[in-house]
Amino acid sequence: MSAPIVSLESIGLVQGTGWLLRGLDLFIGERDRLALIGRNGAGKTTLFRLIAGLVDFDEGQRKARPGTHIVLLEQDPKVTGFATLRDFAMRGPGAPEAHEVDAIAQQIGLDLDRAAETASGGERRRAALARALAENPDLILLDEPTNHLDLAAIEWLEGWLGRYTGAFVAISHDRTFLTRLTRSSLWLDRGQIRRAEIGFGGFEAWTEQVYAEEARAAEKLDSKLRDELHWLQRGVTARRRRNQGRLAKLHEMRAQRASMIGQAGKAKLGLQTDDAKAKIVIDAEGVSKSYDGRTIIKDLTLRIQRGDRIGIVGPNGAGKTTLLRLLTGEIAPDTGTVKRAKTLAGITIDQQRKLLEPGKRVRDILADGGDWIDVRGEKKHVIGYLKEFLFDPSYADAPVDALSGGERSRLLLSREFARASNLLVLDEPTNDLDLETLDLLQEVIADYEGTVLIVSHDRDFLDRTVTMVVGLDGSGRADVVAGGFADWEKKRTQRTAAKPSSTPAAEAPRTARTKLSYKDQRELDMLPGEIDALHAEIARHEESLANPALYTRDPDGFMKISAALDAARSRLAICEDRWLELAEQSEALG
Repeated sequence: MSAPIVSLESIGLVQGTGWLLRGLDLFIGERDRLALIGRNGAGKTTLFRLIAGLVDFDEGQRKARPGTHIVLLEQDPKVTGFATLRDFAMRGPGAPEAHEVDAIAQQIGLDLDRAAETASGGERRRAALARALAENPDLILLDEPTNHLDLAAIEWLEGWLGRYTGAFVAISHDRTFLTRLTRSSLWLDRGQIRRAEIGFGGFEAWTEQVYAEEARAAEKLDSKLRDELHWLQRGVTARRRRNQGRLAKLHEMRAQRASMIGQAGKAKLGLQTDDAKAKIVIDAEGVSKSYDGRTIIKDLTLRIQRGDRIGIVGPNGAGKTTLLRLLTGEIAPDTGTVKRAKTLAGITIDQQRKLLEPGKRVRDILADGGDWIDVRGEKKHVIGYLKEFLFDPSYADAPVDALSGGERSRLLLSREFARASNLLVLDEPTNDLDLETLDLLQEVIADYEGTVLIVSHDRDFLDRTVTMVVGLDGSGRADVVAGGFADWEKKRTQRTAAKPSSTPAAEAPRTARTKLSYKDQRELDMLPGEIDALHAEIARHEESLANPALYTRDPDGFMKISAALDAARSRLAICEDRWLELAEQSEALG
């Protein structure tokens, strides 16, 4: 953590009839990489607007270092008044360079000449991202930056932010993105904010510790506060522990499916016994589909059985939604056949959130205005059912228009999961969900007795939910891999590495080294010890900075420890990269 460039001191903000934030203190350093975590509706987006100076507050003060350029990437950028997305992207307050905007747009798959008026929400967000990055500000506030990006664009963005020399704060449901990039965590909870000098990878362990400390303190409080805290813990801590058992079961299911996959290189799932055929719910044989002369799906054979959780991945435009529509019978293949079990009854939750009519209350959406909802044949009270989906009971009569984007997504999930079905189709389900709702969604999918088809770019979510991945590359080819996203990515990497070199053998040098030089070998041997020492040093510094009173009591000492922590992290990155380089060289030399 370096010298603050923006700080909020004792900030209070009234929203509706009460305080949304009260007594909030926050400072952001010039090289900070921060994850901002909090439930939907906790005020994360509002906090971003406070940091950017776009919202008036009721108490406290905001300070910013003179000349600091801050860019806020909003979830719903306004492009009204611009003819094209290029016009919008080029007229940012930081006067971005045209070649920078063009280069970024190419990397994230954006047509800048698209008319702004007819651009989709995803295209508008990508145009805003291109503008934000091209301005190269001192501080970027990223509100769900990976939404509407495909895997290649997400990986490119991770590389850009890894090289970025300014500060950023990210709100994201993408655990992999946050784990790879962040060094510190901000937790917005019940109107207060906590900061820990740990990246998102250590966030859950930290919150478990905080909840345990609150539980001990709650023993001295009245029963109402104890009940509230118990509900919070039951909805967060206990759920995560239960999910550990579900992950173990998921790995067992993946192993079973791996044993059923047929000959390598063919997207075909066979079954071990004849009587198992009764379990097949979707049987696609030799399926192909083209649009305007372009092959989307080519000669796909795929058998899906009851209880499978299928993840569909690939670049934007590769045909993921087309494959979903083929499998569910919404469209017919050009060639081949798709047979579906007669008893198949599916529900689809797509990224358009079309079912939430404006002007209605939450209970109108769930129970047609009544008090009871039929949840897969069982009567439940609306209040109790809302609690299951992490809503406060007071939300029952709240208008849908007043909900945040994430809360609307959670409401849609609660409505659709109440319906009886044996096929669940999820198209980008993680967009706009907070991490606790993602935990809940994973739990519901794990307990679902039917078959699940998921289109998603969220790597961690796929690793936690699916038993098999179908990967599309845009050429019509489909790869089927038992396991999660990491298993599919490993196979893709192995295939790339196995491709023959384009350099003719005759051009190879006549002599080649058979081992590392003495200097390189010595460096390779010594680096693990240095890496271990740096990890220990970083842990010591993070423990010191985790003390919330340190900055107030000893600001100079706080800055010294922060500088030492940054230096140790930088050195660690260099050492790890160098060790990997030397290890790969050593392995290649044999």
